[in-house]
Formats: sequence, C-alpha cells, structure tokens
Amino acid sequence: MFASFMTNAWISGTIVALLAGAVGFFVVLRGASFAAHAIPNGAFAGAAGAYLVGISPLVGLVSFAVLAALGIGVSSRRTRNDVATALSLVAMLALGAAFLAVNLLYEPTINALLFGEILGVSSSQILPVIVLGVVSVIVLAWFYRPLLFTSVAPELARARGIATTTVDVAFLVVVALATALTVPVVGALLTFSLMIGPPAAARILVSRPGWAVAGSIGLSVVTVWASIAASYLFNLPIGFFVGALGAVLYLGARVVARRRATHPAT
Repeated sequence: MFASFMTNAWISGTIVALLAGAVGFFVVLRGASFAAHAIPNGAFAGAAGAYLVGISPLVGLVSFAVLAALGIGVSSRRTRNDVATALSLVAMLALGAAFLAVNLLYEPTINALLFGEILGVSSSQILPVIVLGVVSVIVLAWFYRPLLFTSVAPELARARGIATTTVDVAFLVVVALATALTVPVVGALLTFSLMIGPPAAARILVSRPGWAVAGSIGLSVVTVWASIAASYLFNLPIGFFVGALGAVLYLGARVVARRRATHPAT
C-alpha cells in the first residue's frame, strides 16, 4: 500500500481531495449539484477525444470541462439553469459516445475514464495536477467573499452591485478545473460524489462557513485516503469506495444532526 509505485496515487489523490472539498462546499451551498454531475461528462468526452487525436488526456479533460462550464453559464442567462445544464450534459454525452465509437478504445481505458484508476497515475501526470490544483485554489481564494455572498444571498448581492453572473461563470470554470483533476482519479460517473458527499456532510455538521469549508476538505481527504487503501486491498475501482463512503458520511451527518436536535446541549 505504501510501495514506491503508490506514491503518485497518494499525491494526486490528496490534491484532488483538497480541491474537491473546497469547491464542493460551494457546489452544495449554491445548489449546483446537477452542474457538478454534468461537467464531468464534458470532461469525459474531452478525454475520449484526446485519445482519438493522440494528445494528452488531461488537455481534453480541461478544455471540454471548461467548455461545458461556459456553455452552462452562458445559456443560463437566457433559459432556466437546469435546462441549460441538461442540454450541456446531453451534448457532451453525445460527443463522448461518438469519440469512443470512432476510436474503439480498449475496455480498460473506458473503465478508467468512467470509474477511475488512481493506481495508474504516472509521474508525468503529477506536475500538471499540482499546477491546475494551485491555480484553482488561487482563483477560489481570490473571489471567496463575493462567491460566499452570492451563494447565501444572491438578491442582496445584486443590490450591492456585485456582478453575480460573472461570479457564477467564474465558479463554474473552477468546478471545471476541479473536475478535470478528479475524473482520472474517481471517474466521470462518480466525480460528483466526491464533490457532494463529504461537503454536504460538513455543511450539516458545521454552521460557520470557514469551519465548514475546512470540514469539507478534511472529510474529502479522509474519503480519498480510505478509498485508495480499499481500492488497493480489494482490487476494485476507487470510484466505488468514494461514492459509498460519501453516502455513509452524509447519512452519518444526518443522524448526528437529528440527535443534536432531539438532545440539545445544555
């Protein structure tokens, strides 16, 4: 489990967990779970297209994830957000299916894209993951306050002169970057589980935003670490364990919250 070939898995997994925890808190707070599900499918299509033309899958992941995010952000100005998100999801799924049909990828490659294969992360992939992770964190920290304001009180934020549409689109781009890093680890189908399960549990358990973000990051790291160990021991896709642990954390948080309400501290 701690052999040299696992080093890349622990490093990349930790970076992904840190970013997913921070971004996921705002995904839950803003009710953007559908977008967090749709954008990874755009990333999946990009990875499949990158394999088709013979370039790095990370390039395809980033470009298509950002394209999906911009499509959702721009379309939401003219139609309902859920409709815009659904249209982007359908378009990206169609592209992904077409790329796979033309390229005839081997089954292991398809499974890795869909369900994740963190044990296959190479040393050459670590630096781009670190760079994208740092860029995403810097952008998120830069507009943390307006993002929090527009998430909690969007009408009041608009009245205060904050460009909420700009904040919305910028946040979706950050989600896209986080998605591009998460898909190779967890897989396109279960990426949103890492951005929803631990952050939703943290939001239930902690009320203050700053501590809730810290809790979300902590639970995401624990989830990924436990999932890497379980994936190594049981030889199953890491996405399965991330999804299962995310659901357990959320249900556990609900139980704790119910007990608090029933037996308040004196």
